[in-house]
Amino acid sequence: MANRMILNETSYFGKGAIENVAPEFKKRGFKKAVVVTDKDLIEFKVVARVTDLLEKEGVNYELYDGIVPNPTIENVKEGVEFVKNCEADCIIAIGGGSPIDTAKAIGIIVTNSEFSDVISLEGVADTKNPCLPIFAIPTTSGTAAEVTINYVITDEENKRKFVCVDPHDIPIVAFVDSDLMMGMPKSLAAATGMDAMTHAIEGYITKGAWEMTDMMHIKAIEIVGRSLRDSVNGDQKAREEMALGQYIAGMGFSNVGLGLVHGMAHPLSAWYDIPHGVACASLLPTIMKYNKDYTDEKYRDIAIVLGVEGAIDMSLEDARDAACEAIDQLSKDVGIPATISELGVKEEDLPQIAEDAFNDVCTPGNPRDTTVEEIIALYKSLI
Repeated sequence: MANRMILNETSYFGKGAIENVAPEFKKRGFKKAVVVTDKDLIEFKVVARVTDLLEKEGVNYELYDGIVPNPTIENVKEGVEFVKNCEADCIIAIGGGSPIDTAKAIGIIVTNSEFSDVISLEGVADTKNPCLPIFAIPTTSGTAAEVTINYVITDEENKRKFVCVDPHDIPIVAFVDSDLMMGMPKSLAAATGMDAMTHAIEGYITKGAWEMTDMMHIKAIEIVGRSLRDSVNGDQKAREEMALGQYIAGMGFSNVGLGLVHGMAHPLSAWYDIPHGVACASLLPTIMKYNKDYTDEKYRDIAIVLGVEGAIDMSLEDARDAACEAIDQLSKDVGIPATISELGVKEEDLPQIAEDAFNDVCTPGNPRDTTVEEIIALYKSLI
């Protein structure tokens, strides 16, 4: 079987990366952009750091700031109409996963109008045309939406999130500028950072993993493991490392998929509007333990790059336990909630939530096959 790799065309990394936005816009001959973002990033002057550069260089743009934390079908439809009315020929997405995911859906529908209901984009949609070109500027260190072919939309009516996978939606240019990430509060840095760790670990052990993605994921685990604590405490060098680590994880999992952590996290966000990173982070240590006997030597690799003393000489069972304990400790150290009841999850909802998790597109990638009953038990263990 052939393995496929899809990566975005160009990326800029490091302090000052956003200074390349206007030159890239002009070089590519674009005439008008829509800046897609959210109101909080405008309020905290993050967006202005980009738009000031656009204005200085005479870039024509309009601002769409209607993005919500778990973007909805209606959110996408509203954005599509905005972009069409502006007659823009590209999108500049500024933010975490929500603005960039929404920009992907908007961009796909603008050039593939037969998917205007949004819901038909679920799974692997048969789109014919590349999306409206997207420049992606992440402001968090976690989702890697700037380098993936995936995006997630919330179906509010049916209380579920659906994942869309489409090579046509990948941003053409990413600007990974750690300066824009310095304003993250501790809680957001922790949640998005643990989301990046989840991407790296799930991508490393997923059924579709292979050598090229393995090298990306194990390096991402190493970078996130050594940097996340200091990043949460506001250290600029650590935040720059986290920006790189989450991007490397995205390069991998975008091409091989994820697993049960994401499968179980998506319905928690859909039912209770829990931020995606928080949902993933609260589940990761428990699901790692659930999967440990189905991962060959990979948990030993994880323990080694996380700096567990003696991991290389441990028995396989002890190495697996050490990897789980290291991630559990990291989660505690950065303040991730230990139970999902703290996030508002109700035990009476678990049977339906577990059905949604079982049917999530990420779940089949898990190294251990599961059942609805086992998923319910996993949720209950975290109540």
